[in-house]
Amino acid sequence: MQSVGVDLEPIFKALADPTRRRLLDELDERDGQTLFELHVRLISWHGAALSRQALSKHLAVLEEARLVRTEWKWRSKHHFLEREPLRRLWRIWLGPLAERPTEGESLEDRADERAGR
Repeated sequence: MQSVGVDLEPIFKALADPTRRRLLDELDERDGQTLFELHVRLISWHGAALSRQALSKHLAVLEEARLVRTEWKWRSKHHFLEREPLRRLWRIWLGPLAERPTEGESLEDRADERAGR
């Protein structure tokens, strides 16, 4: 999908999988985790039956979509959530779709809703 010169396909691909969405939630809750920390959290908190190799592949997809960036700190690779691609997705595609009135709703109804009336 091309929109305004921005390729959103990698973001959609990354967000399509529930495990990757859970990883983003984990990084939103506690940014800068290592593969080991993420693995432990997914197994203990979510009961995920996931190998570290599978988790690495999920993180690679998130990195490719630029939703996660990594930094090496000493011997550990830490993962950080990047929110800008999600903001861009909202601005370019989801926001305009959400702002359009639905059937039977006028632009004035939307303005009233936003104003809290």
